[in-house]
Amino acid sequence: MSEVLFNGPEGKLQGFYKHVNDSKYIALIMHPKECEENSMNNNIVTAIFDCFYNKNFSTLKFNFRGVEKSQGSSDDGTGELSDAATALDWLQEQNPDANFCCIGGISFGAWVSSQLLMRRPEIIGFVNVSIPTNKHDFSFLSPCPASGLIMQHNKEEDFDIKKVNNLVKNLTNQKNIKIDYKVINSDINFRNKEKQLKNNVNSFILKILEEFK
Repeated sequence: MSEVLFNGPEGKLQGFYKHVNDSKYIALIMHPKECEENSMNNNIVTAIFDCFYNKNFSTLKFNFRGVEKSQGSSDDGTGELSDAATALDWLQEQNPDANFCCIGGISFGAWVSSQLLMRRPEIIGFVNVSIPTNKHDFSFLSPCPASGLIMQHNKEEDFDIKKVNNLVKNLTNQKNIKIDYKVINSDINFRNKEKQLKNNVNSFILKILEEFK
């Protein structure tokens, strides 16, 4: 399976899905709004998608409302969170035996994925890239329910690396939470950094699979 259209809160949502037969693992990846490519075709979304699929996760990436073929109008995040919850519901329907769920997001998508993490106890790991701490408050991640990988670029004033450092510190101080934190010498588009990101994601997936054997 490849391109899919499924029912969302404000109409059809467009996604790209790869199925793994009899897999116990699923992953959902969310796109940014601040990059050169602000859709599920973003290079980092695609890189993370490939990492999970290649580790035998049935994997879905999708466009938020108002992006490309996804119906509805762009919202302030509330609507997009509903989109993400619906996308996860759809993914679980395709994989009724899956009991191992990871999510990921880039920038705005990382903010949405973090909120989804707090609402869905079946999520056991996350990969968030370019956390927009200057635009959104992440203090709701307390207590954080799952361990994760955070990768941050360091070349744009709009993304204060000190605030991300403080967020990571607060998360790692929480009981039973492990955060892999990587700062990458790049701007938000991570051009020519895809290999480095993939290596980080692959390492995280192997760790979390081992932990939840």
